[in-house]
Amino acid sequence: MLTDKVALITGAASGIGLAMSQAFREAGCKVVMADVNEEALTREAEKLDALAICADLSLEVECKRLAEVAIEEYGGVDILINVAGIQKVVPIEDFPVDTWDFMIRLMLNAPFYLTKYCWPSMKERGWGRIIHLNSIHGLVASEFKSAYVTAKHGLTGLTKVSALEGGPYGITVNSICPAYVRTPLVDKQIADQAATHGIGEDEVIEKIMLQKASIKKLLEPKTVADVALFLCSDSASQITGITLPIDGGWISA
Repeated sequence: MLTDKVALITGAASGIGLAMSQAFREAGCKVVMADVNEEALTREAEKLDALAICADLSLEVECKRLAEVAIEEYGGVDILINVAGIQKVVPIEDFPVDTWDFMIRLMLNAPFYLTKYCWPSMKERGWGRIIHLNSIHGLVASEFKSAYVTAKHGLTGLTKVSALEGGPYGITVNSICPAYVRTPLVDKQIADQAATHGIGEDEVIEKIMLQKASIKKLLEPKTVADVALFLCSDSASQITGITLPIDGGWISA
C-alpha cells in the first residue's frame, strides 16, 4: 500500500528518525531523510538508498527548502514524519532564553512549516499522512523541562487543528506520544543519572525515568516506527487528530 509513496522524515540520522526511515524504506517508500548531522545522515541514507538533505530545521527558510527539494525530486510528498528534537533539563529560572527559542523553533515551528509546505502536494493528490513524533510530555508535564513540554503540548494542538482541516482532502494528522525510547540520547541520560544518584542504570530506568509507568521497560525505536506504519496504512484511514500514547501505563497512574 505504501509502495512508491514519498516519505519525508526529519531527525533521520539516528534514533527514532533512523528507525522510521528504515521501516518506511522497507515498506516500499521513497524516503527523504533530513538531519543537521551531515556526516551521519549521508552514511545512513546511502545504506537505505534514500535521498539525504542536510538542513537546520530551526530556520523557516531551511524547512521551506527541504520541502521544495523533496517535491522537486519526487513530484510531491505523501508522508511527513516530524521527529527532529532535543532535550534540555533546567529549572525555569536558569533556563537560557536562546535555548528556549531554539527548542520552540525546532520542535514546534518546524513541524508547522513543514506541514504548511507539504500540504499543497498532499491536497493535490487527495492523500496524505502527517505524523508528529510527540511525547508523553505532550500530554503530561515533568519538572525542569519547560521548553520541551511547551513545544510538545503545542504539537498536540497543531495535530488537532490540522486534522480537522485535512480530513476533506484525504489528509490525516496524528501524534505518537511515547515514553522514554532507547536512543543514544536517552542512554547518555541514563548513564548521567546513574552517576549523579550513585545507583545502577536499571534502577534509573525503573525508579526515576519510568517511575510513573506500570511497565518499567524502555521502548525500542522500531516499536515507534511500527506504530507510524500502522497510522499510514489503509486500516488507519479514519484515525486522525489523535495523540496516541505508547507509555507503559504512565498516564493511567
